[in-house]
Amino acid sequence: MIDDGSTDGTAQMVQCEFPGVRLHREEASRGLIVRRNQGARLARTELIFSIDDDAAFAGERVVEQTLQDFDHPRIGAVAIPFINVKQNDVINQQSPSEEHPFISDTFIGTAHALRRNLFLELGGYREHFVHQGEEGDYCIRLLDAGYVVRLGRSEPIHHFESPRRDFRRMDYYGRRNDILFAWHNVPLRKLPSHLAVTTAKGAIFGLRRAPAWSNVAWLACRIC
Repeated sequence: MIDDGSTDGTAQMVQCEFPGVRLHREEASRGLIVRRNQGARLARTELIFSIDDDAAFAGERVVEQTLQDFDHPRIGAVAIPFINVKQNDVINQQSPSEEHPFISDTFIGTAHALRRNLFLELGGYREHFVHQGEEGDYCIRLLDAGYVVRLGRSEPIHHFESPRRDFRRMDYYGRRNDILFAWHNVPLRKLPSHLAVTTAKGAIFGLRRAPAWSNVAWLACRIC
């Protein structure tokens, strides 16, 4: 477990109630992307599982079932099924077949598993993304290296979205990282047109979210 600079006594509680847990306490908070990369480096297993802090394993066999989905060396990641329990009962990221593998272009960070060595070889998540968008960027590099993301067949994880969500922060980093994704991954000859369309779509989205996104005009200026 990595404590990302918490100040509410979490680290002390873990040490007291779960003395067998391997705890790494960090004084400064640097966010989930940095800490997921750090967790991958610290891990000692071939495969690593990652779920959000507001998600929970709803069944006892999720890990076992997901391990079975890594049945081919080209499967670099598995998108684990999950339910947003406060919204509906739809199972996201679930394979439509128990018999045949189904491939996705990405996974949602809420629930996924990765080949650790491959993840580290490809550089992990880009830490300057800070918040949101890191999964799609990693998955396109995964595909470029000859690996794929498989939709999972396990029991679904339950995701309890926190009511205390900073939508202004989410909107800002979401649009910012759309542009960073294009900068990193779109071929140079197509980059100008792609950036223009991406920026325009981000501005339209922001105007629709007003007043929380009244700062759309300076979005591009904040990328650097």
